[in-house]
Amino acid sequence: MSGTVGRLHVIAGCMSSGKTGELIRLLSRHAVTGDSIVIYKHVVDSRDGRMARSRLGTEMEALVVAEARCIDGETCHVVAIEEGQFFGEELVGVVRRLLRDGHMVYVTGLNQDFRGEPFGVMPTLMALADEVSLLTAICQKCHGVGTRTQRIIDGSPAPWDSPLILVGGADCYEARCPDCHEVPGRPQG
Repeated sequence: MSGTVGRLHVIAGCMSSGKTGELIRLLSRHAVTGDSIVIYKHVVDSRDGRMARSRLGTEMEALVVAEARCIDGETCHVVAIEEGQFFGEELVGVVRRLLRDGHMVYVTGLNQDFRGEPFGVMPTLMALADEVSLLTAICQKCHGVGTRTQRIIDGSPAPWDSPLILVGGADCYEARCPDCHEVPGRPQG
């Protein structure tokens, strides 16, 4: 785009930490200056259809894609990617290309999965970022600082051997602090 190297800002954190709301806030600043903007979200995130929507109700239209290679951003200066953890390792190459082409790139995503382990490509993107916003939430059990995502199945914490990806809303996930985060069956070591 501009002949200069782009910049990468990763917005990460647990569920309910305000990642999408922060993305929309930052993109709104770009809109005020007249920057062209596109948001991509993974097809596995079927919540809210073609909208990137925060829990507080702010929203922007998004393009729904099945693979990272579908992210091009050719006509836009600012490229935002929602739920980066759903994209495979291919996303790293796509982001590097966007940066070489001079784009301002934002990626949101969970930095940890429900087990409390690094989630997919997010740790790599955080390491490559020029700026990282690591957001927290309020623990829904003790009201402390929530940094973990607790998956709930039938009212109880999901066991370690549950599927890694299970798209759901507030009824399936809670923000938890490290003390209140539970993963039954976690391997010792």
